[in-house]
Amino acid sequence: MNTNNKITRRDALKRMGATVVSGAIASSGLLSLASCEEKKNRRIILYFTGTGNCLYIARQLAGKHAELLSIPQLMKQGRYEFEADEIGIVYPIYGHMPPYMVRQFIRKAKLQAEYKFAVLTYGARKCDAVEIWDDISRKAGNVFDYINTIVMVDNWLPNFDMNEQILIDKHIPENLQEITADLAERKRWHEPVTEEERQMHRGFMQWTKLDPEVGFLMKSEKCFSVTDACIGCGACVSVCPRGNYELTSAGVKMSGDCEYCFACIQNCPQKAIQFRKSENGSFPNGTEVNPNARYRNEHISLMDIKRANNQF
Repeated sequence: MNTNNKITRRDALKRMGATVVSGAIASSGLLSLASCEEKKNRRIILYFTGTGNCLYIARQLAGKHAELLSIPQLMKQGRYEFEADEIGIVYPIYGHMPPYMVRQFIRKAKLQAEYKFAVLTYGARKCDAVEIWDDISRKAGNVFDYINTIVMVDNWLPNFDMNEQILIDKHIPENLQEITADLAERKRWHEPVTEEERQMHRGFMQWTKLDPEVGFLMKSEKCFSVTDACIGCGACVSVCPRGNYELTSAGVKMSGDCEYCFACIQNCPQKAIQFRKSENGSFPNGTEVNPNARYRNEHISLMDIKRANNQF
């Protein structure tokens, strides 16, 4: 035997100790700390936007490791399964209810996450929007740990002057900071709803006669018209989340179910899209408070809306 290669008892113990320690480090994941940290913080935010408010909020909540995904684009691709440590959804409420596309999406979606949150934007009244979303999502098998609302510029043209709305301080940065802090600590909380708010929503539904299982879902050709101011730029074609607009040799044509998100009328650079006058005076009333005023979130570009909603 070659005595030069002889291992002493002390050397053997040292080697055994080193092996045990390195194995413990590897099994604990310390060797891949960076990758584990990235995985731990992975956040997916799903959003629906017509005039940019929700896209702006989604971006602010994204953080460094979040992935922003447009719901209309996901539905076009047929993508409904997602897995992350945190999954959030940001959408606007119409008549205190989610857009119909958001309803369709959540009913098909399979969201695998330790923490799920929803942030709903509104302009004037939220009523029982939080409870409505909780009910819809629970029935779909997607329970949300955190549901909150944030007030934004109200872009409902039949009732508000956009030039006046943008001047109102709605404390968006302060409210956004509070929500961001809640999400950072994974707060489990639903914004409370009062009985008065529930009654207001019931009265609204009786007045509008909307289907509570659908919400706002109109026919675009019955809601809007295109005037001679149209220059055929195709903006309406690209911003409609349902792809209801078509640019033809005879001009812009529209047809199909309309979310009433106002992406078309608000983002038309020529203001060539107008509400149709309602003959019987039923809702909507077919008029704008200020026909010359339009709105898109100041932090969001027309190209951003096109990327989010383009169906072609």
